[in-house]
Amino acid sequence: MSIFVFLLPIASDSLRAALMPIHGYMGLLLYGSIIATCLMGITEKLIFTLKEPPYSKLPPEAIFVNTLGLLIVVFGGLVIWIATRPAWKRPPNYDVKAPLPNGGNPTDTADNTTVTDHKPDLELNSDAARKRNLQLDEAGERSTM
Repeated sequence: MSIFVFLLPIASDSLRAALMPIHGYMGLLLYGSIIATCLMGITEKLIFTLKEPPYSKLPPEAIFVNTLGLLIVVFGGLVIWIATRPAWKRPPNYDVKAPLPNGGNPTDTADNTTVTDHKPDLELNSDAARKRNLQLDEAGERSTM
């Protein structure tokens, strides 16, 4: 469902805003479930494959898997902690306009600004920029290959 709402440009902004808390909660729940599944899977594989010495004696394989499990938990906890902190969230005034479908133009262009407006290097596509950036053919250094 999130693919249709957040990835494809068919949902309205109000629908996206309404579903964003649910989307965030479900994403964190899914991520936590994936971490738990990883831990259970590697532990189960280790318990059923270790015969001599048994897992309870903590052979080197068991120590390696326990360390790997601890690293997975620490990494997963760090990701969940970052995802739930307000300081790490995107600021609400992040003003990047999405491209309009079918290359349409906005009806009111006086108030619609994008990130590329007012940049001094917009002349990169102009004739002056092409004259400064000479091609090898233009400079008389044509390649023979």
